[in-house]
Amino acid sequence: MIGLIFGDTDFPNKILETIKKRKINYLIIDLSTSKKFKKDSRSYSVSMGQFGKIIDILKENSCKKVLFAGKVNKPNFSRLKLDIKGIYYIPRIIKASKLGDAAILKEIIKILALNKIKTENSLIFNPELSLKKGNYSKLKPSNKDKSDIRKAIKTLNTLKQYNYSQGVVVRNKKIVAIEGKGGTQKMLQKSRSKKFRNQGVLVKFPKRKQDLKVDLPTIGLKTFKQSKTAGLKGIVIKSKQHVFLDKNKCISFANKNKMFISVK
Repeated sequence: MIGLIFGDTDFPNKILETIKKRKINYLIIDLSTSKKFKKDSRSYSVSMGQFGKIIDILKENSCKKVLFAGKVNKPNFSRLKLDIKGIYYIPRIIKASKLGDAAILKEIIKILALNKIKTENSLIFNPELSLKKGNYSKLKPSNKDKSDIRKAIKTLNTLKQYNYSQGVVVRNKKIVAIEGKGGTQKMLQKSRSKKFRNQGVLVKFPKRKQDLKVDLPTIGLKTFKQSKTAGLKGIVIKSKQHVFLDKNKCISFANKNKMFISVK
């Protein structure tokens, strides 16, 4: 039995599809905003503050392993519905939240471990969603693009330990935008330029000191369309440290729009 702690994005759907095909026993802890898994008979809708309920559900179902997938929005702690264990653990979560989303996830993993529940890598059932090093488009980065890529990677590497940024946009060796709490979409909206078309790169790498079992950067067709609208030439991700959705559609879109896909 595997416990699936699911948030938003399409990544959880891919995992669930694979698990059903392989006839693996599962249950879902649904933390998505819209409670998107409520129709599944094995799904439980809970609040992040109901640690007692979450742990009880897992233990009652002899579930000793979980995996996280999808985006879970940082809660409004003052309005969070808490149970007894939630009241006990919430000060640790609030303290971690001051360091960023990655720190919150690390703390939740520690709490589960204290209750003898192991967190698995979120790609354990879908390794095909993570790409190896290489270029996956017809177009390859030029020397100018490589300079932008180096600048972007250096920028991400100098961010604070628990910074929530997984992405940065660089154009002509200048930092255009760094991912904030609004996520990749808002960063790409800020990166739009009427002057420059088909110039600049989006680099998405895991956060520094991030637990690579959870919260990996996710790339999909929507990201490519938003990058094209922003006037960017390519997207760069880190080998085996990301989730790549709709691979064939993304490659086709990149080739059609003369964009590159590079995996470092």
